[in-house]
Amino acid sequence: MAGSFGELLREHRIAAGLSMGQLAKSIHYSKGYLSKIENDLKPPTPTVARLCDGVLGVGGRLIEAAMHGTPALARRQVLVAGTMLGAGVLAGSGLRPAPDAQVVAGMRTSFENLRALGLRTSPMVLIEPLKALQHTVHGMARENTGSIGTGLLKLAARLSEYTGWMSQEAGDEQAALWWTRQASELSRAAGDADIASYSFVREAGIAFYRQDARSTINLAQQAQWIGNAGSRVLALAARREAQGHALAGDRYAAESAFDRAVRLMDFAQPDSPYPALGPSAPDPLELARGWALSDLGLNAEAAVVLDRQLALVPVTSRRTRARFGTRKALAQALSGDVDQSCRTLTATIDDAAHVDSATVRTDLRQLARTLGRWHNHAAVREVYPDLKRLLSHR
Repeated sequence: MAGSFGELLREHRIAAGLSMGQLAKSIHYSKGYLSKIENDLKPPTPTVARLCDGVLGVGGRLIEAAMHGTPALARRQVLVAGTMLGAGVLAGSGLRPAPDAQVVAGMRTSFENLRALGLRTSPMVLIEPLKALQHTVHGMARENTGSIGTGLLKLAARLSEYTGWMSQEAGDEQAALWWTRQASELSRAAGDADIASYSFVREAGIAFYRQDARSTINLAQQAQWIGNAGSRVLALAARREAQGHALAGDRYAAESAFDRAVRLMDFAQPDSPYPALGPSAPDPLELARGWALSDLGLNAEAAVVLDRQLALVPVTSRRTRARFGTRKALAQALSGDVDQSCRTLTATIDDAAHVDSATVRTDLRQLARTLGRWHNHAAVREVYPDLKRLLSHR
């Protein structure tokens, strides 16, 4: 039987009939990096161990070896490790006690509470607590195997995804991409097909707000092609693809993607015990359809759809109300209904101020430019100072 992690990995890889290059490609790491692990020149990370274990189908043996095995280290590494171990014993440090199911449920509840706050306040309030919780959950996942470890890893992936979304809302696209890709890596290690696919939906959202129609479509399509995600995630991916087609001006492709999203959503199952992925609005597909109609230049139709759907959104969902209230006001202004646009904006400004969203401010700037064409209109003169104050906040 193999003695070190690297030897065990090589044994299982050969038994599976895979070359080192094939295994490296399957887990999305470089062959050189994997070679160092297999030759015990570098210890495996928990993520790599889980990925290899899943690809090779060895039932957790590699995960267990990474957690508890002792790799064949060089003499200097052994000495350093021994010194640090001695220091740890003297300091009274060590692994945390293994959590039980109630502890894991408590971590999920903490996440749900932060998401609930995210509906109604600034992302700057949430980002540091989210990072701290993700770090704790990820650390616990590294220390535990079996169903507890996997559950924690799935939760860490979802925390990373939501931290990416809040980073985007704070206007930090680089951090948004980093956290989204971290979510993708963790989800593959945990075997969570939903997050693995939804990470592409999130990246498509980042491209969408950059007005990059081609990347939006491509990333949303990738989300639908990879893995075995559930119907809700596939529906949200088709929804984002539809928005990309609308951004590109292709109404037929947008409507086809929306129809596919509706069919998929009809088969969606509850996402328990983890918080549901994506928007919390009662009907996120119809809200997105209203937005898409505006991108297609059909602003009067867009305003009708958005007005109908916003009436269903709870007043506690400030972020959703700010986002789509702004789109509704923009659609009304672009269709020439300036008075109604100003009334909608007046009802939306307070929500927009509370959620402090960089993506909403992008639309508010466009709305300000559009209403500026009617700068002598009485309703515009009345609401414009509040709009300017909101936009000058950042």
